[in-house]
Amino acid sequence: MTTLYAGLMSGTSLDGIDAVLVEAEPAGQLLAHHHQPLPAALHDELLALNAVGGVDELARAAGAARDLADAYAGCLATLLDKAGEPARSVRAVGAHGQTVRHCPAEGYTIQLLDAARLAERGGIDVVADLRSRDVAAGGQGAPLVPAFHAARFGRAGADVAVLNLGGIANLSLLAADGHVRGFDTGPANALLDHWAQRHLGQPYDADGRWAAGGQVQPGLLAALREEPYFQLPPPKSTGRDLFEPGWLQARLDRFPPAAPQDVMATLLALTVSTVIDALRLQAPNTTRLRVCGGGAFNASLMTALAAGLPGVDVQDTSADGVAPDHVEAWAFAWLAQAFVERRPGNLPAVTGANGPRVLGALYPA
Repeated sequence: MTTLYAGLMSGTSLDGIDAVLVEAEPAGQLLAHHHQPLPAALHDELLALNAVGGVDELARAAGAARDLADAYAGCLATLLDKAGEPARSVRAVGAHGQTVRHCPAEGYTIQLLDAARLAERGGIDVVADLRSRDVAAGGQGAPLVPAFHAARFGRAGADVAVLNLGGIANLSLLAADGHVRGFDTGPANALLDHWAQRHLGQPYDADGRWAAGGQVQPGLLAALREEPYFQLPPPKSTGRDLFEPGWLQARLDRFPPAAPQDVMATLLALTVSTVIDALRLQAPNTTRLRVCGGGAFNASLMTALAAGLPGVDVQDTSADGVAPDHVEAWAFAWLAQAFVERRPGNLPAVTGANGPRVLGALYPA
């Protein structure tokens, strides 16, 4: 009988929870997927906990970790119902939790999740805390998905890149010779969604239609691109700790007020230009770019990427058989299998860790 693994992911964009049920590698077939939004109160609390200097953060973080475990457990139960599989058929679930601090230079990264509660409620072994061992070994703890990207999207004899457009954009560079690199390029949906929520009252700019009607502001774009992070060499990773509303507002304040739609167009151009710069600098021979994450559904963003990368086959990951919103959760199911088999889950060439490490902590059912 085929061994099954589940993956649970809630990313920097805070757009909800993605869950997948997959067959263990090497069979590696997806059996079911489920997405559900985060409860509104939990969404707002997690967003607030990303900001430094809150009140009673220890108790609030513990409460959010508890509530996220309950939301994960509900999502997992619905996933298993869809698949027609009992909990006992799943070997383990890889659960990412919600990042609220990512400070690898200071030796820590924090993902909130009461994994013990999830194991108790879900009745399945939980593999969680998947980033901290890499950080302890001197790495960035991110990105962790390039190893899975290599297994799923790599092509012998071709330079392939995989771009995840979540709250933050990150690239996996899969060289023709099998060498794998990866890093965060900068902001994606974190700032785009913030601006849509502020000015449209919507969770995001559907298809990038509002951005498409705006005019890029060259001076503002140049000011945004002056951020030193963009010039750092890999390995590097970032998050809402840097690219948060205050970061944007500080740069907006340097210019006369711009139309909000033009700011949105400029933010989209920032994401596109920093991705293209990074790809041209780090992997100039790339012939294929596959895009996943919520940003893959932003038609304006995808069109701009393709226009800026002539000669590169730019498509979302469904072109290679995996829906864009399945990829990250599947990666954490893959990491759970690696933990169970005591195989390293990190790539030191990506994260900068001192060596390969088995990632995660086990919470038995």
